[in-house]
Amino acid sequence: MSTPSMAAPHDVTTAQYDVDLAHARWRKSSYSGGANDCVEVAELGERAAVRDSKDISRRPLLFSKAAMRALVSGIARGSIGERWG
Repeated sequence: MSTPSMAAPHDVTTAQYDVDLAHARWRKSSYSGGANDCVEVAELGERAAVRDSKDISRRPLLFSKAAMRALVSGIARGSIGERWG
C-alpha cells in the first residue's frame, strides 16, 4: 500500500471570492454528533473546500485532492493531531 506524499505548500489556499460555493454540498463527520464544533468538507471538482462549522461566513480553505489525501492519511496514521506535552 502506498502512502501519499506530502503536498506542496501551494496545494492549500484560502478560497478566492470568485470560487463558486453556492452549490457546494457541505458535509461533516458523523463523529461530530450534529454539533457545530468541527470542520465541514465539500468536494469541488479537482479541489476540496474545508470550513469551520462555527463560522461558515469565513472563506474556506481549498486543498488540492493530493493535499487532502495527504491530510486525511496523516490524521488516520496519527502523525497529524494534537500533541500534549
